[in-house]
Amino acid sequence: MSLASHIEELKKKHQDLSTKVDQAQRAPGISTLDVAEMKKQKLRLKEEIERLSAN
Repeated sequence: MSLASHIEELKKKHQDLSTKVDQAQRAPGISTLDVAEMKKQKLRLKEEIERLSAN
C-alpha cells in the first residue's frame, strides 16, 4: 500500500467516524462516554494523517 493510499484510507475512516459522532449526538440514549471515545479515535486519526502528510 502506498503512502498516498494509506492517507486516503485514514481520511475515509476519519469521515466515517465524523458521521457516526454526528448521528450519535442526535440519538437519544447514546452514552456520552461512547461519543467521547469516538471523538478520541477521530482525533488520533487526524493526528496520524497530519503526521504522514508532513513527511
